[in-house]
Amino acid sequence: MSTTAPARLSLLDRLLPAWILLAMAVGLLLSRLAPGVGDLLASLQVGGISLPIALGLLVMMYPPLAKVRYDRAGEITADRRLMAVSLVLNWLVGPAIMFALAWIFLPDQPELRTGLIIVGLARCIAMVLIWSDLSCGDREATAILVAINSIFQVLMFGVLGWFYLQILPGWLGLSTTAAEFSFVSIVVSVLVFLGIPLAAGVLSRLVGERVRGRRWYEDTFLPAISPLALVGLLFTIVLLFTLQGEYVAADPWAVARLALPLLIYFVGMFAVALLASRAVGLNYARSASVAFTAAGNNFELAIAVCIGTFGATSGQALAGTIGPLIEVPVLVALVYVLQWLGPKMFPHDSTLPTRKETTP
Repeated sequence: MSTTAPARLSLLDRLLPAWILLAMAVGLLLSRLAPGVGDLLASLQVGGISLPIALGLLVMMYPPLAKVRYDRAGEITADRRLMAVSLVLNWLVGPAIMFALAWIFLPDQPELRTGLIIVGLARCIAMVLIWSDLSCGDREATAILVAINSIFQVLMFGVLGWFYLQILPGWLGLSTTAAEFSFVSIVVSVLVFLGIPLAAGVLSRLVGERVRGRRWYEDTFLPAISPLALVGLLFTIVLLFTLQGEYVAADPWAVARLALPLLIYFVGMFAVALLASRAVGLNYARSASVAFTAAGNNFELAIAVCIGTFGATSGQALAGTIGPLIEVPVLVALVYVLQWLGPKMFPHDSTLPTRKETTP
C-alpha cells in the first residue's frame, strides 16, 4: 500500500551545511594565505556594488525565480492575512527588535550599534528565496513578499533610518546618530539584486512555456538549472569570507560582540514569525515563506549603505559585513529545524512536504 511521510531533502541539499562550512573555510584561507585576492575583489566595484558578489547573487537567485508560477500573483496578494503579517513583521517588528538588541548588547560601541541597526532596516530580498525553497515554502508567496519588501525598501529605508538613529533615541534619552542615506544606492541595489533575476525568471517561464510547453519547462528545464542556485550561493559565501576574513581576524572580540545579538535576532524573528503565521491561520508553506522573509536581511544593501555613509574601514561597515557571516549558517540550520518542526506545528496540513513510499 502507499503511505506518505515527511519529505527528505536531496542528498545535495542534505549536505548543504558541509558545503557551506567548506565555502567559509576556503574564503577564510584565501583571505589569510592570499590577501591580494581580497584586495582585488574589493576593487571590482561599480557604484558601490561588488561585481563578483552581484554575479554570485544573480546566479543564486535565478533558479528560484524561474520556478515561480507568476500567474498565481493575484491569488497571493489577495491573502490579506499573509500580506498583513509579513508587512508588520518586516517593517515594524524586525527593525524595533534589532534596535533594542543593538542598544542592549552594544551600548558602549556607537559605530557597531549603528551598523547593527542598519542591518535590521535592510529587509531580505535575496537569499530568502533559497531558504524558502529548501524548506518547501510557498515559492510564489516568497517571490511576492520579496517584491513588496523591495518596494518598501525604496520608500521607507531612509525614513526608518532617520527614526531609529535620531528620533527614537532622542525620545528615550539616548545618543543620536546623524546619517544621510543615498536614495540612489538603495534603488540601484534593489534593481540589481532583484530586478535582473526577477526579469530573467519571468522571461524564462513565458518563453519556455510558449515554445516548449509547461511540462517540458517544469520537468526538464527547471531541474537542469536548479543546481545553479547552490553554485551561486557557495560562490557568494567564498567571496564574502575572502573579503571579510581580514576584519574577522583583526578584531575577533568585535565580531563576537556582534554575533550574539545577530544570533538572537535571526532565531527570534524566525520563531515570532512562524508562531504569528500559525496564529492567523496560514498553512505550513506560507508560514515558512513569512518566517524566512522576516528573519533574513538584505546584507548587500546594508553593506553598501554602511560603506557609502561611514566609510569602508568604519565600525558600521564591520557590522554590516558580519551580518551575512552569521545569517547564512543560522538560517541554513533553521531550514532543518523547520523540516523537523513543520509536521508538529501543522499536523495534517496539505502543504507539508511529502514523499511517496511503497511498502508491501
